[in-house]
Amino acid sequence: MSVELTVDYTLDIRGESCPYPVIYTLETLREMSKGQLLLVIVDCPAAFRNVPEEVVKHGYSLEREPVQEGREMRFYIRA
Repeated sequence: MSVELTVDYTLDIRGESCPYPVIYTLETLREMSKGQLLLVIVDCPAAFRNVPEEVVKHGYSLEREPVQEGREMRFYIRA
């Protein structure tokens, strides 16, 4: 049984092609308070790899494994 996460902010960037999902995600995380949770929803196949790599590289953490739903991917990222 998975624990429900309390999301502080949702960034729905479906329809945006790379590199914009990474850029928008990092910009949003910089504006958030440390410890807040960001849900990012993307549908760009390259973002499935690029978003997790870049957020970890910039010091943020993935709260759980990315969730794929059809053509969409959801990332839960801790600021």
